[in-house]
Amino acid sequence: MAKTTIYTTRFCPYCLAAKALLRKKGVDFEEIDVSGDPEGRARMTQKAGGRHTVPQIFIAGTHVGGFDDLSAMDRAGKLDRLLTSEAGATP
Repeated sequence: MAKTTIYTTRFCPYCLAAKALLRKKGVDFEEIDVSGDPEGRARMTQKAGGRHTVPQIFIAGTHVGGFDDLSAMDRAGKLDRLLTSEAGATP
């Protein structure tokens, strides 16, 4: 399974939904909570190409985006392929 990282904050319903979808898919992920961490959020924003909202999800070195993006990939049948890739796959 591809390395998956999700940037979150506490009490974020979209973060909870994204983590639930990933768990449903059997994905082990690294969660980075940027609540109250301006430096961590700045790193996330830079890595996410300027997007500052949470969640921000990265799979196999690819920036997926937020929950809506993750969910759309799943509906389109692209998420499973990305989850089984090693690195650098295009969603």
